[in-house]
Amino acid sequence: MSKSFILHPQITLTFIFYLLILSPKPSSSLNITALLSTYPDLSQFTALLSAATSLTADLSHRNSLSLLAVPNSFLSTDPNLSHHQLSSSALTDILRYHVLLQFFSWSDLHSLPPSGKLVTTLFQTTGRATNNFGSVNITHDPHSNLVSIHSPAPYSSSNATLISQIKTLPYNVTIFTVNSLLIPYGFDLMASETRPSIRLNISKTLLDAHNFNIISSMLSASGVVNEIEAGEGGSGITLFVPVDKAFAELPSSVALQSLAAAEKIVVLKAHVLRAYYPLGSLQSTANPLQPTLATESMGAGSFTLNISTFNGSVAINTGIVQGVITQTVFDQNPIAIFGVNKVLLPREIFGKNPMESPVDIAAPPPYYDASSPSVLGQDLSSNVASVYCSEFFVFVLCCINLYLII
Repeated sequence: MSKSFILHPQITLTFIFYLLILSPKPSSSLNITALLSTYPDLSQFTALLSAATSLTADLSHRNSLSLLAVPNSFLSTDPNLSHHQLSSSALTDILRYHVLLQFFSWSDLHSLPPSGKLVTTLFQTTGRATNNFGSVNITHDPHSNLVSIHSPAPYSSSNATLISQIKTLPYNVTIFTVNSLLIPYGFDLMASETRPSIRLNISKTLLDAHNFNIISSMLSASGVVNEIEAGEGGSGITLFVPVDKAFAELPSSVALQSLAAAEKIVVLKAHVLRAYYPLGSLQSTANPLQPTLATESMGAGSFTLNISTFNGSVAINTGIVQGVITQTVFDQNPIAIFGVNKVLLPREIFGKNPMESPVDIAAPPPYYDASSPSVLGQDLSSNVASVYCSEFFVFVLCCINLYLII
């Protein structure tokens, strides 16, 4: 008897199930400034957020978060902004402190116990917060029905009261308004003020040191040196520069010069801290895991440096390479440049499990214009290479099984 090609219902459902598994899935990108742009009373807060491009890029590929926005009437009179000329990096960290890494609804916050709930903010993930002071404690008073947000540090003067919920995209993001700008406990506003640049020519400084010709050339050719010099007047910078010998000692498997231009930029930025650290501070840092300029471009938690003391020297570990500071090239607040004996290869690119595709490095998360009506943009991927081989094998077995049963 010839085979009939009438599919059994159970087999049909199985077939459809595996098709759904293998179908490319859309990914959503969050445009937080577009959400805020429809609220005129939040225009000042939105402007601050729009200027913090590294933050908006990070938020664009996050989900399950809550934002605490400050209305104009409170922000315009905030003494922290009016009495201090804060650098852009300091303002960005303060804004990160207003991003809760957990989705809350209005009812969620009003269901919290009076003892409160400790919630991690985006600032805590940078490694620049002391202890858990990058988190906030959220409490609900059942008598007044007020929700308060304050630092977990005792006697902290920075706190805010929840005003309203203005926008929610369920289980993705909620925007609340609060009556005060929150400042992380221990955040030194005076040290974060914009300082006049000492106008150091980094390329010339490295060339004059006679042992940093390769890194000087790479920084200049990539344009990274311009970004570093532009940040001199902010919270400062700390630059780790490999000696020429370090490049000569790279194994043949590390094709540094074969990287795409965008990848080279990320590697170079992974040698730079967005803060001034003299040698003594590096030897006694309370936060050994430090974000780099590459962290700001590629997302929190990536391209970090672990700084520790090793046999009396300062060691810098990327996760796959450990270098040691061999000399101080330049150290004058707000710039510190230290020579290191290794090229600090990021594990995200050169590790055993590097990023899946150079495209992730060359193309940072898309930024959507606040004037665009689209808030959640759909990116329908058609790249079949993203389908895992194991899933394809299961699909083939399913098809063979289907044919045999029929």
